[in-house]
Amino acid sequence: MTQHPFEVAYDAPMSVGESPLWHPTESSLYWVDINGFTIHRLNQLTGTHDEWRLPSEPTALALCATGGLVVAMRAGFFHFNPQDGALAEIAPAPYDTSTTRFNDGRVDAAGRFWVGTMYEPRDQQAAQMFCLDKGEVKLKWSGGMTVSNGLAFSLDATAMYHADTTSHRVDRYDFDAATGTASHPSRFQQFSTDKARNYGGRPDGAAVDSEGAYWVAMIEGAGLLRFAPDGELLDELQLPVRCPTMMAFGGDDLRTLFITSLGHRPAEEIAQFPLTGRLLSLRVDVPGRVENAYQP
Repeated sequence: MTQHPFEVAYDAPMSVGESPLWHPTESSLYWVDINGFTIHRLNQLTGTHDEWRLPSEPTALALCATGGLVVAMRAGFFHFNPQDGALAEIAPAPYDTSTTRFNDGRVDAAGRFWVGTMYEPRDQQAAQMFCLDKGEVKLKWSGGMTVSNGLAFSLDATAMYHADTTSHRVDRYDFDAATGTASHPSRFQQFSTDKARNYGGRPDGAAVDSEGAYWVAMIEGAGLLRFAPDGELLDELQLPVRCPTMMAFGGDDLRTLFITSLGHRPAEEIAQFPLTGRLLSLRVDVPGRVENAYQP
């Protein structure tokens, strides 16, 4: 396991830090605190921090081609204007909000915003995958997962990666960017569920770098894993938090990796990992890429 020098990019703990997103024209990182009902922004050039409290839990962020952001919330999809904090509904939630909320999301090469759900009772595989396509919410599949996570697309947009955190697995789908179709899922990684012997955490948020490698945050595993497109483990990065949730490449050269984490954790874990819940950053050798923007 490789140990990289890391920095605390923002030193206030999040309850559920998630969905870091680099905004290249602002030189800023956005992220959310889901249980804190908050969007955060940190300007890397000035160090200025801003935050906006929302009426519903924000879970996934996307750049918007016409300006601002698109935010997936428990209540649905909304456009967010950081200049005045205004929210405008794009589409209401397509599920029962008493048991379900949106979770992880990613924009594809054609500008569609894919967001899976979390089925909160977690007693059955009842999560779903939706896609926001020019203002219309489309159901892509139902079931087979409980906590949708790990969405990312290959460099050539012919493959989609997707994780079900509860099942400890990452799947790879054939992807058609022209039609927005994901098909023929195959197992990309299956992680151990045996906490007594070889448990290394569960897959959470993910990203693909400029060499096509798939990075995944291992919640409860205190690290990040980097895999080649064929599934070979290329690197394993140790972190000073037990529950990293997602990463995003940022900075002018896209070689700064920002990492969110869970902060609402047992006291003994916080004592062992005092940076629990913080936003971390570290420098990496291979840069990332600018995220696709949602096309209204």
